[in-house]
Amino acid sequence: MTFIGTIAKSEVVDLYRQHVSFGQTETFTAAGIVFVKGRREGIRVWDVDGHKELIDLHCCGGVYNLGHRNPAILATLRSALDELDIGNHHFISEQRALLAKKLSETTPGNLSYTIYSVGGGEACDLAIRVARAYTGRHRIISAQGGYHGHTGLAIATADERYRKPFGPLAPGFEQVPFNDPAALQAAWDHDVAAVILETAPATLGMVIPETDYLPQVRKLCDDHDALLLVDETQTGLGRTGKVWGIEHFGVEPDALITAKGPSGGLYPITATCLRPELEQIFHADPFVLHGSTYGGSELGCAVFLKVLEISSDPEFLLHVGRMAALFRKGLDNLQDRFADIIVAIHQLGLFMGIEMKDEALGLLTMKACYDNGLLCFFANNGPAVLQVLPPLVIQAEEIAEVMERFEGAYRQVQNYLK
Repeated sequence: MTFIGTIAKSEVVDLYRQHVSFGQTETFTAAGIVFVKGRREGIRVWDVDGHKELIDLHCCGGVYNLGHRNPAILATLRSALDELDIGNHHFISEQRALLAKKLSETTPGNLSYTIYSVGGGEACDLAIRVARAYTGRHRIISAQGGYHGHTGLAIATADERYRKPFGPLAPGFEQVPFNDPAALQAAWDHDVAAVILETAPATLGMVIPETDYLPQVRKLCDDHDALLLVDETQTGLGRTGKVWGIEHFGVEPDALITAKGPSGGLYPITATCLRPELEQIFHADPFVLHGSTYGGSELGCAVFLKVLEISSDPEFLLHVGRMAALFRKGLDNLQDRFADIIVAIHQLGLFMGIEMKDEALGLLTMKACYDNGLLCFFANNGPAVLQVLPPLVIQAEEIAEVMERFEGAYRQVQNYLK
């Protein structure tokens, strides 16, 4: 059976406009980026008509950390299909148990329990509910410009632009600037249950925290018996050169959220990892206080376990570090050559951003990258920053090719600005 190219690209675009998203279709059409994903393999994706090839530097925010259709992940899923199905979330599961044990061994601190979900927003919602139930308090503090998903409680942590169209949402949420411990201290009161933060907020513009920022947040939470919830959706599973980005800062969270990457790009699954004291809130009524029919699907667990095995391998993490050094050298050179456009490089491993002098350059550069064979997006809450999230399996010769394409893209932007 064939799934790609069954109808003409123009018909796909028209059907999408009529039946899926008019706004998305019109936006990409107006920008000259009409791409329908066809073949996909490793670090590359091709348009459905075969006329356009792109190196993927977006990875859907980390979904494709291990590349598109990674052979080891494909083999695992195919084998799992011979024995498993989704399972039943009401019952004890061998696959969920083995994966949770592996997570407890690789996460920082004593995060010995894992509760599964399907999407990142659901996983963040769960962490917030746990914090409120455990502390008996209600206020949740998050970072301005951060992003934790579009579900009910997760969206309440976000900027107003994500919330306002939908009317009044859950009360008890407040935002403060990221990287500003004084602002966090000033917002504190006796009813704070938790602080939820991305280790490095991608949507804000790949902002790398100051070395002492997250330790200060940890101390503030400890001083007031509040919880620190760390969202590792885009910094986890080897992206920064460590299994979890938070490890760079010597901080142990009370809960760690992982999403996107655990899927291997093939089967959706997410996890909220908790200290054992927090899991106790479910003891009184374990079948009512949380349930996710597809969360922890046994097929998904098999995929996630393989992803975790690859991502936590010391040799794999060394590879990420080596590729990060090559990217840094190339991006620094790019900044030198286009100093009239690029003002800074943000980097933590292969979690990178190219900051430009003007927010208007975000869309312009994204289009220039597309024209030159690179799939990139600008940060939605920091549009002066081009996000650079290559598959972690990228090789040195492929990085050289990326830099050549960046050269062409920024030359195009430079010519446009003349």
